[in-house]
Amino acid sequence: MRIPILLSIVAAAAVNACGGSAAPPAREVVRGRAADVVLAAESQIVSSRVAPGATLASLLRGGDVSPLDVAAIIEQARTVFDPRKVRTGQPYVIDTRPDGSLRRFEYEIDGDRVLRVTGRDGALEASLAPIPKTRQVQIVRGRIDRDAPSLFAAMDEAGESIDLSLALANIFGGEIDFSTDLQAGDRFTLLVEKQYRTDDDAAFAGYGPILAAEFDNDGRRVRAVRYTPPGGAPGYYDERGVSMRRFFLRSPLKFEPVITSGFSRSRFHPILREYRPHLGIDYRAPTGAPVVAVADGVVVEAGMSGGAGRLVHLRHANHLESEYLHLSAIAVHAGQHVHQGDLIGRVGSSGLATGPHLDYRVKRDGAFVNPLSAQRDLPPVDPISPAQMPQFVAARDDAFGRLSAGAVMQTAATRSDGGTQR
Repeated sequence: MRIPILLSIVAAAAVNACGGSAAPPAREVVRGRAADVVLAAESQIVSSRVAPGATLASLLRGGDVSPLDVAAIIEQARTVFDPRKVRTGQPYVIDTRPDGSLRRFEYEIDGDRVLRVTGRDGALEASLAPIPKTRQVQIVRGRIDRDAPSLFAAMDEAGESIDLSLALANIFGGEIDFSTDLQAGDRFTLLVEKQYRTDDDAAFAGYGPILAAEFDNDGRRVRAVRYTPPGGAPGYYDERGVSMRRFFLRSPLKFEPVITSGFSRSRFHPILREYRPHLGIDYRAPTGAPVVAVADGVVVEAGMSGGAGRLVHLRHANHLESEYLHLSAIAVHAGQHVHQGDLIGRVGSSGLATGPHLDYRVKRDGAFVNPLSAQRDLPPVDPISPAQMPQFVAARDDAFGRLSAGAVMQTAATRSDGGTQR
């Protein structure tokens, strides 16, 4: 956490004995760039990041805003933003006059929006402003080897972040088990949109969608392209127009899980010290890691359940059910409808558990089955219809052609509201 930087900018008229001209205007330095700002009086600026436990009121008081103005600023901000959603680590700026009245308050809500409250002529005005960005479509390549044995490590070696690893794993999660299927020599190439801020020395501002990707895994090549059917939602499809989305996700965890105990009809229980069935698979995971629904469904049960600890039980189509045991927290309730990928709880060690992990179980027709084999047996969903195939083929060939070209293919200056500047 950086210590707040207090900048005092004073513009004073320097007049010589003969009544000479005033000194040139003061300069305010913002993010390393100088911009001329003519100030009629002293201006005090606090530029920092939100500390743990801070509120909008505490930020304003820490910036020496007049106590009479603090409540008014919060009320004005409330017209466009919920002040309770101020998040730790987000940057903010407070610019006040000598009497403590507000010139300008800016709080960066997320990577796309800024809350602004300005004070002028005794009146306050709040607004949400988009963060201007440019967007570039770029090629990213990576390789699995001894130095980078996982998707996360290979992506890091390629200079990219965990967010891109998760996005790629979500696309190929129905075809590749990233905890067990990766082999030395596997390679991936993807065409992805990257975003850069235009107000901050072109700082990287996150990823847009992956447009096309291919993964060479243990001698086979899996390819996917992003396509939006007319009137539908964007999705990922293979070269034949078959959806990459499977009825069940390969894993209910949002990272590369490690299986510590498999499905077994007779396993030695580490706490009860006896052999008994283990009708699911255990994933090693840290406490608090998000657990998601592997498929659309309805919550049958959500609460404490004896040795299973905090448990979520979902019912899906095709006579399938899934269970998630030993959770530290539950994010759903009985009767609730959930979609594939929705957060349903967090990893924990409640019930009979030696440490934090997720016990994940699947039932078919009321009987427990091995979750790994069950997922492999389920078909994909949402294929491209024959009527849409010509349009899909054109989009597919364009995306894969750009992927094969192996270079930056497109650069556009784009506003964060989606408009494009030419």
